[in-house]
Amino acid sequence: MEAAGTVRHRRETPLGFTTAGKVSSVRYDVGDYVKRGALVAALDTTNVTADLNVARAEQDRADAEFSRLTQLYKDGWITKGRYEAADATRKSAAARVAQAGFATGTSRIYAPSSGVVLSRFAQPGQVIAAGSPAILMGQDNEGFVFRAPVVNADAAKLRPGMAAQISIDGLDGPPIEAVIGEIEGRADAATGAFLIQFRLPAKAGVRSGQIGKAVMKLPAIDDGSLQIPASALFAVRAGEGLVYVVDPKRNVVETRNVVIGTLTDGFVMVKGGIKPGEMIVVSGGEKLSRGAKVRPVRTAEP
Repeated sequence: MEAAGTVRHRRETPLGFTTAGKVSSVRYDVGDYVKRGALVAALDTTNVTADLNVARAEQDRADAEFSRLTQLYKDGWITKGRYEAADATRKSAAARVAQAGFATGTSRIYAPSSGVVLSRFAQPGQVIAAGSPAILMGQDNEGFVFRAPVVNADAAKLRPGMAAQISIDGLDGPPIEAVIGEIEGRADAATGAFLIQFRLPAKAGVRSGQIGKAVMKLPAIDDGSLQIPASALFAVRAGEGLVYVVDPKRNVVETRNVVIGTLTDGFVMVKGGIKPGEMIVVSGGEKLSRGAKVRPVRTAEP
């Protein structure tokens, strides 16, 4: 079985800012290699820095007020309610400092691992929303995969760990030996195909987006089905039918019920009712009835 597909990084991670703001710099373009920890993009920090300074000033004021009221409360000059209100104000101010500090710290994007910039969505001067990706990065430490859609009938025969050979256009050398890593749990609504993901070993020249072909050897279905001549069936109804089976000791026939499967070139796949090696009547059945005596004549096997 063959399936066309594309190479992808196993982990393709969109990187963005946690707060909205104006982009001040994007240091890499599509195709650039980025080392882990490198500064990838940054926001203009004018507003977030100002917010942090205001929050810190308010925290200093709240801390000073709380210290003053603590002594007065110990001396009995103020009520417990006023003391607790000052404590709540102090904690609220500390929370605002933490929030503003987080916004300042996340105004810069650093590469979580070494890899390649696959897409760039932001430009300097652009106002970007919180959570919107600035770049899409393929992570080198997770390696590459080959993804190919496979129709339902064939996908049902595949299992993780099965071997495949991947041929990539423009890549010299023999096909890459790979294994199935994941099989998507739901078929595509438009095509009815399942996306199969093959794990690729490290190989020079492999790049995200390359087109190729996966070749797999599908296992035979071992469900007890047997192929018999279609002429052996009679009284067919709703996916079932009857066949005459010959008792080799008495040379008489008996009827067996079978489940009808696929029909090809005058033969039909049936399941249940008969076993390998048993004799069945393939012609003249219309003249027989249950218990009739026959003289078996073997025909050539299909």
